[in-house]
Amino acid sequence: MRFWQAGGVAIALVTNVITPYRAPLYRLLAERYGVEVLCFGGGQSYVPAWFGDLDAQLAAAPFSARRLDGPRAALRLGARYEAAIAPVAGGAMLPATYAGMRLRRRRFILWASVWAHPRGGAKAAVAFPLVRHVYRHADAVLTYGPHVSRYVAGYRGHDDDVFVAPQSVDAAVFGRAVTPAETSAWRVAHDLPTGAPLVLYVGRLVAEKGIGVLLDAWRTVRSTHPQARLVAIGDGDLAPRVRAASADGVHLLPPVGAADLPVAYAAATAVTLPSIPTPRFREPWGLVCNEAMHQATPVVATDAVGAAAGGLVRNGQTGLVVRAGDPQALADALTRLLDDETLRTRLGEAGREALSGHTHERMADAFGQALAAAGVH
Repeated sequence: MRFWQAGGVAIALVTNVITPYRAPLYRLLAERYGVEVLCFGGGQSYVPAWFGDLDAQLAAAPFSARRLDGPRAALRLGARYEAAIAPVAGGAMLPATYAGMRLRRRRFILWASVWAHPRGGAKAAVAFPLVRHVYRHADAVLTYGPHVSRYVAGYRGHDDDVFVAPQSVDAAVFGRAVTPAETSAWRVAHDLPTGAPLVLYVGRLVAEKGIGVLLDAWRTVRSTHPQARLVAIGDGDLAPRVRAASADGVHLLPPVGAADLPVAYAAATAVTLPSIPTPRFREPWGLVCNEAMHQATPVVATDAVGAAAGGLVRNGQTGLVVRAGDPQALADALTRLLDDETLRTRLGEAGREALSGHTHERMADAFGQALAAAGVH
């Protein structure tokens, strides 16, 4: 298939910022299909405050990328691009991009991450009919996983033009060999006792990530494993509560770049993502699961995490899955892993093997299938 047009790039991918974990995918899409990334900026809830500014991201991008100045500019995209790809997130940018392409009878592909209908708030009530229309009438849909595909098919009435782009991280970064000397040095740098079991959380410290549940569960874990430590890497509204739990063996570390995370994952006995559903949020995926699994570190996730609902973290097979919002269930799962080295090894190795289908190449393949299904050629 040929995706380049004379005088410009044929396909636009509309997004808010260029996050490091998406850059390898965007580069592949540019190389294979002539995609240009258009960024409208703005802080989505999943983008941490410490993430760099958009101008710097655009300047550093190793692919064609530029700023998109709001919904009015999105309405004009059909004059330049043969097709546009846009995510559900972004407020007015999604309907504006869709409308702009339709005005010129161009192709539109939805990149869907949501797997439960957001509820609550007048703004959501007004916006949802527009979003539902896009779900139904997009020329093709890309999804984060089978859980999102099922949700989308409920609106479209079919799934023959719905394609899973399996969520992936850079294996060269997260799967690199980490030496015992590196993990020992990391422990020393953060005052973590040598040999103490470590449970690791990486992400935003906010209510919907299940931080409160995790802290409640941790007190139970510590009652039988007083030497264990809970390490939280991140920031957010609940950082003071995490910091206040230091007497319970909880260590709060600031956010770090992707290159520094593999050592933390390799040092950990287990990694947990205890997200809970709220009226306005359900964890779309949870790439920390992929990151940890690249180091063969077992993962405990809740059933409100997309990586579990989407089949990457399978209970008892590639990790442990517990009921969201249940501190006792989370404590029991973490305790199982702390007590059973054989289980840790089995789940860790199986988790790493499960990542064979979660690569940027596979993601790019799905984009190509969606473009072809939409009639872009």
